[in-house]
Amino acid sequence: MPTFRTTALEDVFHRKPLEVKAPSGKVSDYYGQNVFNQSTMREYLTDEAYDSVMDSMINGSRIDRGIADQVGSSMKDWAMSRGATHYTHWFQPLTGSTAEKHDSFFTPSSEGRAIEKFDGSMLVQQEPDASSFPNGGIRNTFEARGYTLWDPTSPAFVIGTTLCIPTIFISYTGFALDYKMPLLKALKAVDDASVKVCQYFDKNVSKVNATLGWEQEYFLIDKALYNARPDIALTGRALFGYASAKGQQLDDHYFGSIPDRVMAFMQEYEIECHKHDFDNY
Repeated sequence: MPTFRTTALEDVFHRKPLEVKAPSGKVSDYYGQNVFNQSTMREYLTDEAYDSVMDSMINGSRIDRGIADQVGSSMKDWAMSRGATHYTHWFQPLTGSTAEKHDSFFTPSSEGRAIEKFDGSMLVQQEPDASSFPNGGIRNTFEARGYTLWDPTSPAFVIGTTLCIPTIFISYTGFALDYKMPLLKALKAVDDASVKVCQYFDKNVSKVNATLGWEQEYFLIDKALYNARPDIALTGRALFGYASAKGQQLDDHYFGSIPDRVMAFMQEYEIECHKHDFDNY
C-alpha cells in the first residue's frame, strides 16, 4: 500500500519544468522597475522632497511632515501605475520571518464616492499588534501596541498588487522588536568608528557604508516532499533520516548538470530579483 512519502515521490516524478520568459532580452531594460529608487524619485518627487529624502538616507536627517505627505502621494501614484491597490509596512519581527500589515488605498468620501489616498501619516507609521512579543513583561492593555516606522534607507517596492514599505518595528515603550533596528544601530556605530579611523588618512571622509556578502548556497526541495516531512515543515531542517555525508560521498553533485526544474526556478528567481533590485535591502 503506497505511503504518503511514496505518493509524494510519484508526484515529483511527473512534474514538468515551468517555462520562464524574461520581460526583455536586456536585464537593464527591466532592472529595478518595481522599486521606488533614486531615478524613480527624481521623476515623481519635487526637488525639495527628493533632496530631503536623500539627506535622510545619507545623513539620517529628519523628514518634515509636509515632505512626508509629498513622498506618500508620489509613492502612491507610482505604485498605482505599477498595478498596486494596497500598501503594507514590511518588517522583520522576532519570529525568523517577515511580517506585513495590509491596508487599501481605497478611502470612502462623504459624497458617497471613494478616492485613493495615501498621505505622510500612512507612510511614516502603522500600528500592528505587538502583544505576542517580549516588550516589558506584565503591562497595561494599551502598552501591547507596536509601531512600524518607515525606514527611508531602504526603498519601497511593489510585489503583485501591494506597495511594500520597509520599516522598523518597536514596542509602545520603545523596545526594538525586530532585527532591522539593531542592524541600523550597528551600521551607525560602524560608520562613526570607521570615519574616525579614515580621517587619520583623509580628512575629507565623512561617511562609511558597510556592506555584507550574502551566502551563495541554498537548497531546493519539492513542495510534495516538503509536505511529506513534518520535521522540515516545522523546523526548516531535517531531523530524522540518514546521517549526512561527512566526506566526499556526494562529490558527483559538484559542478554537475542542473535539472530543468531547478534551472527554471533559478531563472524566475533571478528575474524577480532584478525587477526589485533586492541587493539594496
